[in-house]
Amino acid sequence: MQPARQHKHNNPVIRWLLYTFMAVWSICVIYPLIWTVLGSLKSNQQFMLDAPWSLPDWPFRWDNFANVWNNYNLGTYFMNSLLVTITSTGLALLLASTTSYIIARFPFRGSLALYNLYLASMMIPLILGLIPLFFLLSDLGLDNSLFGLSLVYTAINLPFGIFVLVGFFKSMPKELDEAASIDGSSHYGVFFRIMLPLAKPGIISVGMMNVLNIWNEYIIGTVLVNDPAKYTIPVGIAVMQAEMQYRTEWGALFAGLLLSIVPVLILYTIFQRQITSGMMAGAVK
Repeated sequence: MQPARQHKHNNPVIRWLLYTFMAVWSICVIYPLIWTVLGSLKSNQQFMLDAPWSLPDWPFRWDNFANVWNNYNLGTYFMNSLLVTITSTGLALLLASTTSYIIARFPFRGSLALYNLYLASMMIPLILGLIPLFFLLSDLGLDNSLFGLSLVYTAINLPFGIFVLVGFFKSMPKELDEAASIDGSSHYGVFFRIMLPLAKPGIISVGMMNVLNIWNEYIIGTVLVNDPAKYTIPVGIAVMQAEMQYRTEWGALFAGLLLSIVPVLILYTIFQRQITSGMMAGAVK
């Protein structure tokens, strides 16, 4: 029997439609970013007198970045988000990797039910638990604090990490554990020296997803934190936007938006290949 032939889209019409769709989609994604960059270099007069989509006049208004960083406390918001994101992502990755390793490599009575419980928690809308979560943190004395906010973000992102990493650890051959144990390595040594490096693509993918979710999260930060000195980037930009409606400092607002996007773009550019390979491997596993 001859092997089945693979059908390819050699039809030029279909190929043209696909390319057109991809080009239109790319423009829709890139245009807001370019508009943000151009808007951050304009003066208030140019926003009011010229067309909103016009190019910025020379000289560019680089002072918009210093203005929004110093006068609108964007530096404080940025450092708060950075602290919360690093803390929450680190804790979530540590707990997700260790929990996934135990569930995948050392099944026990109730491990499957525990795994399904983590998965089921991903289906519960977060908005339903905001009020009980607020009172819980208040009783623990963790309300209106960056540490309490970090713990909440850790718990929220933990189920997704377990969902992805369990598949990675299950796919690894058990001979690795046995060989390391014969060589005298402890369970901690097997995990940190062998299993964790092998699961690096999945860990990077989960970490990037956590960073995106935490860095851009707005609702929880608004409900649990009411001290302006502890606002994160999304909450701070929303406050800035409300203030700038009366001052019409659109250049500073666009500069703040651009500064909030840059860290995520840098991380994604650095780990792009690992994220793609990790998500593909996790999907297959």
